[in-house]
Amino acid sequence: MATEFTHLDPLGRARMVDVTAKEPTHRRAVARCQVQMQPETASKIASGAINKGDVLAVARVAGIQAAKQAANLLPLCHPLLVGSVFVNFRIEDHHVQVEAQVDTVDRTGVEMEALTACAVAALTIYDMCKSIDRSMVIDELALWEKSGGRSGTFRRAPSASD
Repeated sequence: MATEFTHLDPLGRARMVDVTAKEPTHRRAVARCQVQMQPETASKIASGAINKGDVLAVARVAGIQAAKQAANLLPLCHPLLVGSVFVNFRIEDHHVQVEAQVDTVDRTGVEMEALTACAVAALTIYDMCKSIDRSMVIDELALWEKSGGRSGTFRRAPSASD
C-alpha cells in the first residue's frame, strides 16, 4: 500500500503526477456499481417498457462518453488516449449491475475512466427511470480490476453476496 500521496508536492500542494518518464504500456481497468430499484422498474427496463426509450442503450453510450471525459471532470486526472470502452449490464430482480471496462496503451492507468463510465451509466439509468421510481439508489461503485503499469495487477475479492 502506498505511504505517500502522489498528488501532493513536498509542501502539501495539489499537483498532477509527472508521468512523462514512464513507458506506455497496455492498461485495463474494470469498475462496477449497482442501481437498486423496485422490481417493477427492473422488469420494465428488461422488457423495454420505459417510455423514455431504450434505457440500457442510452446508458451504454453515456458511459462510453464519460470515460473519454474523465480528465475534464477530475482535476488531477491525466488526459489519455482511450483505446476501448465496454459498458455492460446485468438486470436482476432488484437492481441493474453496471460494469465498465476501459483499455489504453499509455503512461498511466484508466481506473478513473472506468469508474467515471460506470457512474455516469448508472446516473443515466436513474435519469431515465426516475419518473416511475424515485427510490432508486446507486451504490457499490468500486474498482474491480486493473492491470498494467508499475503497480501490476489488482483484483477485488468477491464478497459473499457476489
